[in-house]
Amino acid sequence: MTKVSAARKRFLSGIQPSGKLHLGNYFGAIKQHIALQSEGTSLYFIADYHALTTVQDPKAMREYVRDVALDYLALGLDPEQAIFFRHSDVPEVTELAWILGTVTNMGLLERAVSYKEKIDKGIEASVGLFTYPVLMAADILIYRSHVVPVGRDQVQHIEMTADMAGKFNRAYGDIFPIPTYRLDQGAKVPGIDGQKMSKSYGNTIEIFAEGKPLRKTVMSVVTDSTSVADPKDPEKCTVFALYGLFACEEEKAALAVRYRAGGMGYGEAKQALLEKIDQFFGPAREKRKQLAADPGYVEDVLRAGARRARAEAQETMALVREAVGFNPRPVG
Repeated sequence: MTKVSAARKRFLSGIQPSGKLHLGNYFGAIKQHIALQSEGTSLYFIADYHALTTVQDPKAMREYVRDVALDYLALGLDPEQAIFFRHSDVPEVTELAWILGTVTNMGLLERAVSYKEKIDKGIEASVGLFTYPVLMAADILIYRSHVVPVGRDQVQHIEMTADMAGKFNRAYGDIFPIPTYRLDQGAKVPGIDGQKMSKSYGNTIEIFAEGKPLRKTVMSVVTDSTSVADPKDPEKCTVFALYGLFACEEEKAALAVRYRAGGMGYGEAKQALLEKIDQFFGPAREKRKQLAADPGYVEDVLRAGARRARAEAQETMALVREAVGFNPRPVG
């Protein structure tokens, strides 16, 4: 792959609107997405096309999309810096997905680990779920993205995208840069049961939960049966791991000393975690409430982002249509 200068580097990522965003989303992805705004051209989309594989309630879909938009904006996404938009506002991506599907072997899709995992979890084996990697490839290639920030579980999809781009280029000419991935350096975030935090496991702490609901969730973090008086191992404690996401090194070290000394119950540690969450997300909560009071602003942001994204998508599709032998798209 040709080395790309920082000034020209393009980052792209999407997030599915399938429920309330949680600490795993923030520390695993959102925090990095916001930081990348200053490193190059960033495009972030709310992946409602993808979410159709699991969300089939139109009212819920609209609410989830708006929630994701509010969350990103409240947490620091700058729509003047990044291109932030709704997936379904750029229909050209589905046209490209079809064209890419014609150069994609079934065997490639059948090897997709995420598809097998979702089927194992009981998600219906729809055509949309099976061809998810093709639509994801279209998401990336239509903006001729160079770098895709992902978690390790998404690396295979980026490799599949590179395979599709290569096959298209060999058949029709060099239209697409071959994208690569950038592993998110986000922390591994345990859920309240100690497993990876995930909506599908029902073990999340929502980013914008507050008051009694937040307290109830934090106090339900699973711990062992070690008594208050006995020493405890901070390295094996989910409460301590979550606290470490918010605390500085000195604060983590001080709490670890208290764990090992004994005389502190898990309830006290959970209270310390609760205070850290409130302190960290407090300003964003207030900003989110202000944004939510003006739904027109959120919609304006998404539509403005979609206009910018769609203009780029249309440029790419003009090249693709010419390459495959289609006429230019009629105007009007």
